[in-house]
Amino acid sequence: MRAAYNGIELVPMNLSFPPSGARGGPVFNFRSKGRQFDNSNRCLIPASAFFEFTGKKYPKTKHRFTLNCAPFMAIAGIWREGHGNHPPAFTMLTTAPGADMEPYHDRQILVLRPEDWAAWIHLTKPEDELLRPLAAGGLVVQTVREGRA
Repeated sequence: MRAAYNGIELVPMNLSFPPSGARGGPVFNFRSKGRQFDNSNRCLIPASAFFEFTGKKYPKTKHRFTLNCAPFMAIAGIWREGHGNHPPAFTMLTTAPGADMEPYHDRQILVLRPEDWAAWIHLTKPEDELLRPLAAGGLVVQTVREGRA
């Protein structure tokens, strides 16, 4: 979802920015720390959940994260216009892990509270209020597959 005139539109986009060089890979996640996004194309990525994997051996343990007391969530992202036959593309912003994520990973995608969705699109709140992890209990974690030790 992105800003469109006085509203918000839902637009299909590719996940990840293309590699910036011959040796780089696609950019699925983009660190928000130390950056400002007031001149960026901001977007919301709707999702019912996201997953993190732990362990060193395959298959790894798979954990499902959902927004507490909500059927879906919105992830803060930025997008770029498409070029040639490539459609527009988006990447998800990341931040330091919150209390719910810290046992599983050293950073997390930036899940916004529903009351902050429009504030991210139109940047009507300070970025440091928006670009931080949810408070403890904001995410519900469920282990959906046990991996190997």
